[in-house]
Amino acid sequence: MGALRRARHPIEAEWIVWLPGLVSGLNVAARAVGEAQDAVFTATPVYPPFLSAPRHAGRPLLTVPLVKGAQRWEWDFAAAEAALLRQKAKLFLLCHPHNPVGRLWDEAELAQLAKLARRHDLIVCSDEIHNGLILSPLHQHRLFATFAPGLAERTITLMAPSKTFNIPGLGAAFAVIPEAGLRQRFRRAMAGIVPQPNLLGMAALEAAFIACDDWQAALLDYLRGNAARVEAAVAQIPGLSMHPVEATYLAWIDARELAAGHGIDDLSRHFEAHGLGLSDGAAFGMSGFVRLNFGTRRALLDEALRRLAAACG
Repeated sequence: MGALRRARHPIEAEWIVWLPGLVSGLNVAARAVGEAQDAVFTATPVYPPFLSAPRHAGRPLLTVPLVKGAQRWEWDFAAAEAALLRQKAKLFLLCHPHNPVGRLWDEAELAQLAKLARRHDLIVCSDEIHNGLILSPLHQHRLFATFAPGLAERTITLMAPSKTFNIPGLGAAFAVIPEAGLRQRFRRAMAGIVPQPNLLGMAALEAAFIACDDWQAALLDYLRGNAARVEAAVAQIPGLSMHPVEATYLAWIDARELAAGHGIDDLSRHFEAHGLGLSDGAAFGMSGFVRLNFGTRRALLDEALRRLAAACG
């Protein structure tokens, strides 16, 4: 059962709100928390529905960029503080582990995020769908809501088996909302719009969380090998760079030097012309980057990396 089984605090059944998918949970949160004038805060680059959910709800979007440090992507806490002082926000959309930069935020970072949420009275909607895909042997996922006293009462945790167990088409996800009033507002925002998960999806969710630990361990070992392949290949390609992936099966590749050196104004189209479908960073709020999904069989990944090198030659 992954992070839920290892949670520092028990999760009560009444806290769970069932959803047909995690993206619907992001959109419900944007409708349930705060007033129309209150901004929704997040950091870029980030999974595109984080950027579209506030717009769908008619809410302002407030963002700060993550910083590409020497060894890993990092929060700019000074910029986050300044942004929240400049514009009132009520909801904080957190991606933990982070898609697309592949970070599992460490305890020091989570402590600062918890303080930020308390200081600015933010409700945190924490997308933890990749919690079962921790690749770094030095790290272990911990639910954000369990990190500090009182944090659970201001947190909506979104989870699903779809990423780890590759069953997104079965449509089963859930929100964990300990605070009764917040849970009621969330349910009210769902009413008449969001359907319940289907029975097959619920059966698959139960099987994945209860009976697939050995399969998951083998998956993680395979993905670590894939990640190492991607990192080694990118390091040999002029114009590209990336940081090691701590979690997820996604590589966030910096192609700004390549684009500038070759006059490429549309990276996704450039790579598609070489037979490689990569997600363009512009959709994540950060142009000049591409996202490569390495959650696939090794032979296919090796061919993708060969085409990546050819596209940069």
